[in-house]
Amino acid sequence: MRLVVTGGAGFIGSNFVRYMLATHDDVSIVNLDKLTYAGNLENLRDVEDDPRYRFVQGDICDAIIVEETLRGADAVVNFAAETHVDRSISGPQDFIRTDVLGTHTLLEAVRRLDIPRYLQISTDEVYGSIEHGAFTEDSDLDPSSPYSASKAGADLLVLAYHRTFGTPVLITRSSNNYGPYQYPEKIVPLFITNAVDDQPLPVYGDGRNVRDWLHVDDNCAGIDLVLREGAPGHVYNVGGGNDIQNLDITRRILGLLGKDEGLIRFVADRPGHDRRYAVDCAKLHGLGWAPRISFEAGLERTVEWYVAHPEWWRPIKSGEWRAYYERQYGDLA
Repeated sequence: MRLVVTGGAGFIGSNFVRYMLATHDDVSIVNLDKLTYAGNLENLRDVEDDPRYRFVQGDICDAIIVEETLRGADAVVNFAAETHVDRSISGPQDFIRTDVLGTHTLLEAVRRLDIPRYLQISTDEVYGSIEHGAFTEDSDLDPSSPYSASKAGADLLVLAYHRTFGTPVLITRSSNNYGPYQYPEKIVPLFITNAVDDQPLPVYGDGRNVRDWLHVDDNCAGIDLVLREGAPGHVYNVGGGNDIQNLDITRRILGLLGKDEGLIRFVADRPGHDRRYAVDCAKLHGLGWAPRISFEAGLERTVEWYVAHPEWWRPIKSGEWRAYYERQYGDLA
């Protein structure tokens, strides 16, 4: 399989590239990534010399480079996206451009080049908040933020290309991922790295918002299975079955690091903050997938990784990151 992965220098994308190269001898991968602030080639330093891997720097909104890169591909997996809810609130334009227009550019190339498989990586946030139970793939989309709205728009466009043109598309919608190489603006890497340095951990609102946590390796296995065995035109939820309050995960991180809960700082809640996410994954379970990494073991491994790799995250937490952090949270002293 000649696979094109877009956004492969980001968190989930880089873990997926590594996963595919490690588990399939018959795969070659071209990684197309614009290298925005969260794209980092250090994420793939250990595979950059693998003859089955090649990197191309480019924007998925650039129709010329997209067509050149996708030509001859057997499948495309689109991870390329702006993904941070907070940033979408302060600057929605980049999200609409990349997440919607970029997806359209890819779909047009897939259609023109007659590529056999296109997999769109989406999120459970497109469903909005749910007080009880769990969303299925047939649930209505009710996004709350510019980020989730941009992803929902892309999902609808992907499905429309299947219905209108017969484009062989698939979609996965995963719950909150965690694991190594995650840019430290998201709650898990931010709180781990802040706690290591005895810096405050900013918790939105009352900290009772609930998320379902999925280790990135389990998500990669689910994406791989959908890519190979999923039915074109179908959506597959990928969740870990770990409904945990943000305050609880904060306390677990502090406990694993032996840090005092006095580092917790409650800050003004995010506008439009969804209270609870949960997805029903029976459809993917029917293909033979199930998460293998318990949240307890996965979080411990994740904390250990960030503690052992300060050379990866310390350079990131300066410059653009520092300016964003101070705008977002102000003085937490």
